[in-house]
Amino acid sequence: MNVSVADEQAMLNLINKERAAAGLKPLAYDAKLTELARMKAQDMITNNYFSHTSPTYGSPFDMMKKFGVVYHYAGENLAGAADVNTAHVNLMNSPGHKANILKPEYTKVGIGVVKGGRYSKIFVQLFNG
Repeated sequence: MNVSVADEQAMLNLINKERAAAGLKPLAYDAKLTELARMKAQDMITNNYFSHTSPTYGSPFDMMKKFGVVYHYAGENLAGAADVNTAHVNLMNSPGHKANILKPEYTKVGIGVVKGGRYSKIFVQLFNG
């Protein structure tokens, strides 16, 4: 798996900057969610799809449950882009994705950025609270 840790950290910083501007608490980095986000990104590259429903893991909620993640609220954002700034701008320009980034109920996030596939990089954000 060709992970871009620098992009993952940059994306976390961009998310928390947006949340601060909206008067929200920052999201905490979650190692387990990050592991799952990386797995999902790699699965999309390996199996050549772009969808919230994985042929390997099912829905993001199924995946979280399967790997022991407990939550009251959960969500997933997906992006394909050559760089983190483009991915972030595209997510913020999409009402549903922006709502996930700014959802007050979310307290933790895992971000997986894996190089490969038709978009150069796949970005997966898994949220929970």
